[in-house]
Amino acid sequence: MRDISTASGGDPAIEQVGRTGVLPSQGLREAVEREWVSAGNWRIPKESVQPASLDLRLGEHAWALRCSFLPDSGSTVEQKIEDLAFERIDLRDGATLERDRPYLVPLIEELLLPPELRARTNPKSSTGRLDVFTRVITDRNNRFDEIAPGYTGKLYLEVVPRSFAIRVKTGLSLNQVRLLSGDARLDDEQLLAVHEEFPLLYLDSHALRVSELSLADGLFLSLDISGHPENIVGYRAKRNSLPIDLERIDSLRWQDYWDPVHPERGDRIVLEPEVFYLLLSAEGVSIPPPYAAEMLAYDPTAGELRTHYAGFFDPGFGYARHGERHGSRAALEVRVRDVPFMVEHRQPVCKLAFERMAAEPDVLYGEDLKSNYQGQVTMLSKHFARDAP
Repeated sequence: MRDISTASGGDPAIEQVGRTGVLPSQGLREAVEREWVSAGNWRIPKESVQPASLDLRLGEHAWALRCSFLPDSGSTVEQKIEDLAFERIDLRDGATLERDRPYLVPLIEELLLPPELRARTNPKSSTGRLDVFTRVITDRNNRFDEIAPGYTGKLYLEVVPRSFAIRVKTGLSLNQVRLLSGDARLDDEQLLAVHEEFPLLYLDSHALRVSELSLADGLFLSLDISGHPENIVGYRAKRNSLPIDLERIDSLRWQDYWDPVHPERGDRIVLEPEVFYLLLSAEGVSIPPPYAAEMLAYDPTAGELRTHYAGFFDPGFGYARHGERHGSRAALEVRVRDVPFMVEHRQPVCKLAFERMAAEPDVLYGEDLKSNYQGQVTMLSKHFARDAP
């Protein structure tokens, strides 16, 4: 087994691969150097490397599909789409993807993993906030987003715009990949110990006491939907807006795409079925450098709703080494199934799972990378002008 190590104050280096945990930024750069992650004739830019993940980019074309699918253990993705694709779309100059239509895009990046490394993918935060459903498919694998140890081959991204049509282009990143070895997931007892050393959740700038944490194979987060009836506590997607060009940043009027959500008396709101909502967590989340987190997409104990399509929280999110930051609130992407569903202030609706890093990353989410959502006070994506309330 090879191990990952970094010398304090020196250049990062991977001497061995296999130390249990998520590969940090310096390990990801080495993985690119060794072509465990490659891009053919393309270059993988340094901006693609995040503290615990690597951005994946759209290739030159997409297939419009009549339905979603998974390959079985004996077939490749492209063998499966022969009967399912009805149109090939050129993405090099940009193209508009329609609402509620599944598309499959070969990604620029490919994997050639050593036997000890596996991979997991998730949408980028901005992708989830626009209600764009994405997941990665690989050859001879009947699971989405989970990539087996030692996988060699192409990566394909299924893209389903739900609330808004979107305009995309070759090179745009909608998803991220993490490389990891072994089972680094923290159990609840370990989470409590970490929280006592590095507070993970804050409320009103105060670290939650251990007795205030809600745990069940992860840390639960609750909703902030309190305040005066005129307060905006969330946003509800409009269904017939113009397409969103994902290359345009800080430029769209939120009023053209969203309706504001106001709390009812008693600090509650009623969610309508199959409508997409953006809400905020009541708690501020802090991810210390030795750990990474993932928001789990759905938990049936939390009610008849799905929360959080975008899942990765990198080391440094909401964290400051000298305590000047008390977490960053999490944007929660919520859709209710079947019937109207009432949620109340501080109701737990989603869960954070934590994993150890194989080593502390040499860059952290936030100031190191000028991250878009550090200290966020609105749940809208980076595409909307910052005058949103």
